Amino acid sequence: MKKRVLVGGLHHESDTFNPIVTGKDDIWVLRGETLLSHHGEDALSGEIDTLVKAGYEVIPTLVARAVPNGEWDEAYYLGLKNEILEDIKNAGHIDAFCLSLHGSMRVKGIGASEGDLLEAIRRLRPEIPIIASLDMHATITSRMVQNADGFVGYKTAPHVDEFETGAHAARIVVDMLDHGVKPVMSAVHVPFIVAGEQSETSVEPMKSLMTRLREIEKHPGILAASILLGFPWADTEENGVTALIVADNDKHLADTMSMELANEFWKTRKVFGFYNETRMPKDAINETVQLLDKGISPVVLSDSGDNPTAGSSQDVTSFLSLLLEDGRLCHLEPQLCYQGFYDPKICALSKEAGIGSMVRSNLGAKFDQVKSSPIPINAKVKAFVKAWPQANGSDLALLDIDGIDVVVTNKHVGCYDPAMMRALGVKPEACKVIIVKLGYLEPEIRAIARHSMMVLTTGSSDELFSRLPYRKMKRPVYPLDGDFTPDLRFIR
Repeated sequence: MKKRVLVGGLHHESDTFNPIVTGKDDIWVLRGETLLSHHGEDALSGEIDTLVKAGYEVIPTLVARAVPNGEWDEAYYLGLKNEILEDIKNAGHIDAFCLSLHGSMRVKGIGASEGDLLEAIRRLRPEIPIIASLDMHATITSRMVQNADGFVGYKTAPHVDEFETGAHAARIVVDMLDHGVKPVMSAVHVPFIVAGEQSETSVEPMKSLMTRLREIEKHPGILAASILLGFPWADTEENGVTALIVADNDKHLADTMSMELANEFWKTRKVFGFYNETRMPKDAINETVQLLDKGISPVVLSDSGDNPTAGSSQDVTSFLSLLLEDGRLCHLEPQLCYQGFYDPKICALSKEAGIGSMVRSNLGAKFDQVKSSPIPINAKVKAFVKAWPQANGSDLALLDIDGIDVVVTNKHVGCYDPAMMRALGVKPEACKVIIVKLGYLEPEIRAIARHSMMVLTTGSSDELFSRLPYRKMKRPVYPLDGDFTPDLRFIR
């Protein structure tokens, strides 16, 4: 009889500084046979592929994802959670669970979702082992550690090893069921917060730390080694970095190695910093003007404080206001393209008005009305695309606002892909200046830039943590509180 493994998962980075509540319209779900037939580069695909090749029967439940945003709607989350639990109840015999989770997903009124879900699964089937893949930016909690047998985190940022990480998690399941391996896990909390823009794995110190993880995994008895960086734009008590080891039936080894890894990480804390060119908003505008005077283009700027792929609201207008007030980057030829603003009302007005018509209204600050204010616009509709499939079916509008081409969406979407501009008729390679609501540049937009810089704008993904109102996070924490002797503690 084939061994039977149930798969599924939830994936989201939840920014608690973003007032948007992530709901049904923001979330896409794959279920049952549709989930099994999905073949992508994600962790769950790696899990399914590995388990099938091992000759196992894979039992699908669901996987739900959304672009990073505010906390999830409680009722919708509970509905998905109950659906997963019902699938488990109806699955019959199960030998193991192999899940794909993010690790920093939060639900309004509940808090950290992964611990809540894992605890519910363990209560339902306490005898069944649980192994899960995690995003590198997972925030590890006691409930997670208490209700799972092992976690495996991504080792690349940007994340290009999701499939491989899922396959790694599945191999642990195979080793358990076929070879009698007994995973034990140890996790150590490090009081440190860091943004992705300071922790890409192609540069130091993360490059060496990831090499160290791979060395540890060659050690006899070690099944997985991970550094989970946490998610800095969530004001949670548990926030911070976690050094995590999964060993084969040797708790002492797991504890020893996880504490050693935590100390190694802490020693690198002062090496972290912005390694891309980083400027304050006014300075970034001045530098861009000088680059254009030298004939250097396209110049790509990232509006990092309002980065929807880091969970910000995508409707903060501060940098656009500054550009319009300054004026020097308005009416370029071709015009500066700014991608993009989440404003369903403006999108609807643009659709109603039609291409070539004018839209008079207020842009932005529809959701986050604390960090910026709406901008009055009298804008020409240059292009409109209905239900663009590459952005979760969002409508796209291109507006000429006082000599700046502004992309507007009616859904909260990632703004990293130049294909969105192309869909609206913009040729990004020809632009002199492009602005994207993003932090570090993704490969697609990086390939276009002759020069790029990250702009330290404000918003729910503010890269200057001292500007964010942390209230729940345990202190002291580096770098907010300067240097100190850390309390490196086991998460039990």
